[in-house]
Amino acid sequence: MPVVYKIVPDTLWQQARQTGVFNGAAIDLTDGFIHFSTAKQARETAARHFASQTGLLLVAIDDEALGDKLVFEPSRGGDLFPHLYAPLPLSAVLWEKPLPLGPDGAHVFPEMSE
Repeated sequence: MPVVYKIVPDTLWQQARQTGVFNGAAIDLTDGFIHFSTAKQARETAARHFASQTGLLLVAIDDEALGDKLVFEPSRGGDLFPHLYAPLPLSAVLWEKPLPLGPDGAHVFPEMSE
């Protein structure tokens, strides 16, 4: 099963848990789609956009459950990034895990599937 990932502040994710749908973070709402990363892209995404931030979660999503609203589009360095042009139903979430900072200041990632 192909998996995509979302790095999200726990406080923002709490709202999604209550409603069953994640509408996106501020950047997602501004851009008109929810930004995701593949397993290979997630660490660089964390370093670029979430450096030194605590209280984050890594959320794994079954990309097949998102259907044709999930589009892979060129972004950073021409790499194809997954973008969701719809709210994220929590029924597509496989798991959510804390994304703590390690002693070196970088986020410590759990094991991820490709």
